[in-house]
Amino acid sequence: MFIKTLALSLLLIGVCYAQEQILPNIELKVGTGQLDTSIRLLILLTVLSLAPSILIMTTSFVRIVIVLSLIRQALGVPTVPPNQVIVSLALFLTFFIMKPVFENINQNALQPLLRGEITDQVFFERTSDILKEFMAKHTRKETIKVFLDISGMSKEEREKIKSPKDIPLSVLIPAFMVSEISVAFQIVFLLFLPFLIIDLVVASILIAMGILMIPPQIISLPFKLMLFVLANGWELVILSLVRSYQ
Repeated sequence: MFIKTLALSLLLIGVCYAQEQILPNIELKVGTGQLDTSIRLLILLTVLSLAPSILIMTTSFVRIVIVLSLIRQALGVPTVPPNQVIVSLALFLTFFIMKPVFENINQNALQPLLRGEITDQVFFERTSDILKEFMAKHTRKETIKVFLDISGMSKEEREKIKSPKDIPLSVLIPAFMVSEISVAFQIVFLLFLPFLIIDLVVASILIAMGILMIPPQIISLPFKLMLFVLANGWELVILSLVRSYQ
C-alpha cells in the first residue's frame, strides 16, 4: 500500500512538473500599452476565427455578394454560377475594392507597430479609425441617424460626434450593413428591368399564339442569356460595383 501511494505521488509530481514545462509563462504588462507575446498570439487567433464575420461586416462584401446572387434570379438560372463561384468572385472583388483601405492600415498602423513605434492600443485605434472612415463614407446619413436614435446615447454624447472617428462601432457597423443591403437592392432593381421586359414580351406572344402550356420562362431564358452575353453583362455589373465605391 505504501509503495502504491509513493508511486502515485511521484506520478502526480511528474505530471505537474511536465505541465510547468509545457505551459508558457504569460505576463501582462499593465500601464505600458504593450501586450505579452502570448497574449498577442491569443488575440491573433481570436481575430482569425472572427475574420469571416469581420470581412462581412466592415467591407464591401455584402453589397457585392447580394448583387451577384440576385442577378442569377433575374436571368432565370438561380443555381448558375454556383454559390462557391459567386462567393469567390465577391471575395476577390472585395479585396480589390478594399485595397486602398488595407494599404492605409498597413502603412499607418501595422508597419509602425512592427517597428515598435506605436503601442498595441494605438494600433487598434488607428485601424478602427481607418475602417470607420471607409464605412461612414458609404453609409447614408439617415441610416446612421436612425441607429444613433435607437442606441440610447445621451444628447451630450451625440453632440460630441464631429467626425466619423467619433461614431461608435456598435452604431456604425449595423448602419453600414443596412445601407449596403439597401444599395444592393437598388442596383438589382435596375438590373431586373430589362429581363422583366423580355419575360413580359415572351409571355404576351405566347398568349397571343394560344400557347398556354409552356412556361414563358423556358422560352425567354435563351433570349435573356444572349442579351446578357452580347451586352458584356458580367463586366458591366462588376464595373458598376467597383465604381460605386470610388
